[in-house]
Amino acid sequence: MDKNKSKQLVFLGLIFFIFVVYTLRLASLQLGDVPYKKMAINNALNKITLYPSRSNVFDRKGKLMVYSTQMYDLSVFPFEITKLDTGLLCSILELDIQTVRGLIADARVRAKKRQKNNSFNNSALFYANLSNKQFTLLRENIYRLDGFFIESRTDRQFATATLSHALGYLGEADEELIAADNYYQPGDLVGITGLERFYEKQIRGIKGVKTVWQDRTYTERGVVKDTQFNYPATAGPDVISSLDFVLQEYGRSLLNGKKGSIVAIEPSTGEVLAFINNPDYDPNTMVGRDRANTFKTLLRDPQKPLYNRAVKGVYPPGSTFKTVMALIAMQEGVLTPETTHGCGGGYRLGSIRVGCHPHGGPLDLRGSIRISCNSYYCQVFRDIIDNPKYGDVKLGYAALEKHLRSFGLGSPLDIDLLGESRGNIPSVSQLDRRHGDRWKSSTIISLSIGQGEILLTPLQMCNTAAIIANRGWYYSPHLVKRIEGFKDTAWDRKYKIKKFTSVSPQYFQYVIDGMSEVTKPGGTANGTGIEGIEICAKTGTAQNPHGKDHSIYIAFAPKDNPKIAIAVLVENGGYGATWAAPIANLMIEKYLQGKPESSKPEMEERIKTSVIQ
Repeated sequence: MDKNKSKQLVFLGLIFFIFVVYTLRLASLQLGDVPYKKMAINNALNKITLYPSRSNVFDRKGKLMVYSTQMYDLSVFPFEITKLDTGLLCSILELDIQTVRGLIADARVRAKKRQKNNSFNNSALFYANLSNKQFTLLRENIYRLDGFFIESRTDRQFATATLSHALGYLGEADEELIAADNYYQPGDLVGITGLERFYEKQIRGIKGVKTVWQDRTYTERGVVKDTQFNYPATAGPDVISSLDFVLQEYGRSLLNGKKGSIVAIEPSTGEVLAFINNPDYDPNTMVGRDRANTFKTLLRDPQKPLYNRAVKGVYPPGSTFKTVMALIAMQEGVLTPETTHGCGGGYRLGSIRVGCHPHGGPLDLRGSIRISCNSYYCQVFRDIIDNPKYGDVKLGYAALEKHLRSFGLGSPLDIDLLGESRGNIPSVSQLDRRHGDRWKSSTIISLSIGQGEILLTPLQMCNTAAIIANRGWYYSPHLVKRIEGFKDTAWDRKYKIKKFTSVSPQYFQYVIDGMSEVTKPGGTANGTGIEGIEICAKTGTAQNPHGKDHSIYIAFAPKDNPKIAIAVLVENGGYGATWAAPIANLMIEKYLQGKPESSKPEMEERIKTSVIQ
């Protein structure tokens, strides 16, 4: 082979080698080199989250109580900022340069966290809930702020300022939730308390996505025409609450100027009709940019407006507890409707004395409830736990405890809210720790009248009234009647399970007959009744080691086929008949008769205008 031909072959071989190298490289870019391909897509696409509207929440009669409103956020691609008109941004947002730099640093942290879903979007929230002025100025100048864009989402609006503890509020999803649920991204809003929290997954809706082509300045240049990259947001379904808006507002006006709680339940369903705490807060103040600062202010408030007294507050039930004691005593066979006991100003046994207010006697069961005789129930209590059939006071008390727990006392009632307290029904071991191993019935005699270690929430007190109204059974209290599109779900079925006490239905009528006389002449709540409505009730005055006694009242009405059960607790209110009874009876009238004016305007005016320190 001559020299020229050899050079020719080498040259051709070199060309072929270069061709093969370029071909393989091109193939790797187009087919095999996924990271480069993905990088190219990431640089060209922006995956915009479409935020759904959360569920509208209605009261039981169709009154809209909570709805979503549109807001706008300023978002940014924080790692792509090469040149920023900081002065313009500071001017529009009315922020200083150090604050803007801090927001950029925060946005970089958020952007890194958003990559957990391998999304095309490496943007992050920069500034939430723009004012109308800010939105207008940004829309006009966004082209001058490379890497920034305006994003739409929804926040909440409340039609009432009285339902903060029932409805709850929204806050930003924390790191723990984001790590546990791929639905959430940094900056997303989530239910923090109330129904917003409990039903978060049902009412949050479903996010949508819009994927757009963008140029190097992150300006949108068109939507990707592929359904796998684009789908609309789906709003949360309508939520029909069990609450009665009118009753709720009315009850809040009666509790004005007082600390306490009101809970009302429809006995036949367990649906909560009213759920009131005071102090409370306007949930509309927990919306928008100021929600974090508002929360801090509320948290520091010595009046504790964030405290949900209805389900977290625990109090001695006082004399309202006598109704349950009477029922259990009849079930245990140590009491009949005709059983009488004397009083003489109180119960005495050696050095032990439980006082009682002056009244005639001796009293039978019905009279003991009407008059609320302490001595009567001290003797009934001892008959229960000193019953010879048990042979030991601790076995007798264990039987009493078992009955009490069948009323849902000492355990959460499983209302559709988080953080419900158990209250306290002391166990034998707890009494051993408190009083030593050799305690007697006389040692714990204060339990007989709802004092001592016994503690209940206002919700448990109300549920007790509902149990008596139903003659021995109840449904777990709940604040939601239904969620459209969600039927026969686990949470729905839970609130349709009928629960029975250990007391036979035959005994309830005797207690109810006594309760029906409480608001009549001679009863402890005489003068607070409502003409035309037979109210069955029990007053309570609970001793308070921290100040004046608490005013307590449980009731239901009408006597037959009851429509409402209610419990009212007014802290430091003194006698049950002074404040709690009028409030409850006025609310019963409002719910059952629905008239704009009360039949007892003087009593209503006194309650509304009075302040209890």
